Amino acid sequence: MEESPCNLEIDVNGQEIFWVNKRIIASYSGRLRKLFGKSIGKLGNAKVIFHDFPGGAESFELMARFCYDNAKTMLTPSNICVLHCVAQYMEMTKGVGSAQNLVELTEKSLEELGFWSWSELLAASKQCQEYIPIAESSGVLKRVLDSLVRRLVSFSDESAATSSPESSALRFSCDTRSTESLKNSFYRVNWWFEELAVLEPVLIEKVINTMVCQKLDHVMISKFLFYYHKCKSSRANTDLKRKITESVIDMLFSLDHSSVPCKSLFGILRMSLSLNISKSSRNKIESMIGLQLDQATLDNLLVPSPQGMNSLYDVNLILRLLKSFLLEGRTWASSDRLKKVSNLMDLYIAEVAPDSCLKPSKFVALVNALPDSARNSYDAIYRAMDMYLEVHSGLSEEEKMKICCTLNYEKLSSEVCIQLTQNPKFPSKTAVQVLISQKSKLKNLLLQTNQFKGFADSPCNCNEKQNKADPEQSSEQIVLYAKNLDDSAENQKIKAHLQGMQWRVMELEKICKKMQAQMEKIMKSKVSSSSTTRALPRLCS
Repeated sequence: MEESPCNLEIDVNGQEIFWVNKRIIASYSGRLRKLFGKSIGKLGNAKVIFHDFPGGAESFELMARFCYDNAKTMLTPSNICVLHCVAQYMEMTKGVGSAQNLVELTEKSLEELGFWSWSELLAASKQCQEYIPIAESSGVLKRVLDSLVRRLVSFSDESAATSSPESSALRFSCDTRSTESLKNSFYRVNWWFEELAVLEPVLIEKVINTMVCQKLDHVMISKFLFYYHKCKSSRANTDLKRKITESVIDMLFSLDHSSVPCKSLFGILRMSLSLNISKSSRNKIESMIGLQLDQATLDNLLVPSPQGMNSLYDVNLILRLLKSFLLEGRTWASSDRLKKVSNLMDLYIAEVAPDSCLKPSKFVALVNALPDSARNSYDAIYRAMDMYLEVHSGLSEEEKMKICCTLNYEKLSSEVCIQLTQNPKFPSKTAVQVLISQKSKLKNLLLQTNQFKGFADSPCNCNEKQNKADPEQSSEQIVLYAKNLDDSAENQKIKAHLQGMQWRVMELEKICKKMQAQMEKIMKSKVSSSSTTRALPRLCS
C-alpha cells in the first residue's frame, strides 16, 4: 500500500516542528482522534501545537518511531518512563486495527522495576523531574522512587550486615557502575549523597517523603539534606538559594527532631538571615533549634543582629528560641536540660552585656526568660549586670532598680553580696535589700539549728527565743532605716552603716556554722552510743 504523505505539522513545546502522517499517528493516539474526528482521512495539511509535551522534542520522536515501526520500538529502562508518560498524554490506550497499546506495553515493562540497577533507577528519576506533573499523575514517578529508595534501603542493610565491600559488589553486580566503583562506594555509608544531589528540590521533596515512608534512618536523611543544601546553595543565585533553603527546612521539619543536629541547624539559620525566607520556614527552624537548645554552644547563640538594628547580636532571636524550649516543658522538667540552658544563657548574657546599644528592657527580658528554678546561683547574672551598668552609666535610678530587681538575692553567694554592697554602680537601695535577704536566710538557718537543738535535748534551749529574735529585730530595723534613707545626702553614712551591718551578717554566719557543727557531733554521739548497747556475742558456751 502506498504511504500517505506527511500532512500533519506538530509544534512540540516550541522546540522543534515535525511533519508526520496524520492517519498513522492518529491510529495510536486517542487524543488526536478526538481532535480530528471524522476529518482524519481528508486531504489537506493540519497543524497541532503542544505546549507541555512530556520530554519535549526528543520524546516525541521516540513516540513517532514507535508508530511508524508498527510498535516494534525497543523498550529499555532509558525510555520506558518517558514513553509511558507520552502514552498517557497522547491517550495511546487503544489501537486501531493492528495498532498496539503503548500504555499496556510500558506497564508490563515497569513491572520489572525491581530488577533495574541503581544507575538505571537514578537515570529514570532524572528523566521524570523534567515532566513531573504527568509523571506523577500517571503513577510512574511514585513507582520509580519507591524502587529507588527500596534499593537504597537494601544497600544500607547490606553495608550494615557485612563489612566486606567485595561481597556487596557481587550482590549488586547488575548495576552499571564498575565493580571497583562499587567496592569504593561501600566503604562510605553516605556514598549516595553525591548521586542524589543532582536532583532538583521539587523531586528531592518526593524522594525524602518516600524515604520517611520506607523508614530510612532519619539521622542519615538529615545528613543528606545538609549536604544537599550545601551543594545546591553554593552555585545558586539569591532567589534560588532562598527556595532551596525553604525546601530543606520543610523537609528537615518532617523528620524526628532529635535526629537533626542543632549545630547544623544554626548554620542554615545564619544563612537564611540574609535571604529573607518565609515566616513559616523561619518559625520551623527556630522551633527545631529551640527544642534542643541545651545542645547549643555560646558561639551558636552569637548570631549578628539583622540589618537596621543597632545592637550587636540578635537578642530577639534568642528570646524566641528560649520560648520554644520552654513550651516543651514536659521534656525538661524531669532532667538537667533546663540547667544546661540556664548556664548557657548566663554565658550569653555576660557576652551581650557590654553592648552599649542593648536596651535595658532587652537585658531584663533575657534574665527573666527562664524561671527562677533554672538557676542555683545568680552570681553570674550579678557580674553581667555589673558590666551592663558600667557601660550604661547614664541610666536613671529607676531604670537601674528595674534591672536589679531581676536578681534573686537569696541565691547570691556571701562573697558577691559583700561586693554588691560596696559597688557604687548599684543603687544603695539594692544593697539594703541584699542585707535583708541575707538576714532572712540566716534567720531560717537559726530556726533550723534551734529545732535540731530541741531534738537533741540541748541545754541551750533557754537561749532559743533570743537567737530567734535577733535576726528578726535586725531585719525590722533595716527596713525602717531603708524607708528613711536620703540617697543623695547621706551616701557616706549609708556606706559606713552597711559595712557595719555586713559585719554582723558575717558574724551570724560563723555562729550558724558552729552550731551546725555542734549538732552534727551530737547526732554522731547519739548514733555511736546506741550502737554500743547491742548484745555482745558469747565467746564460749
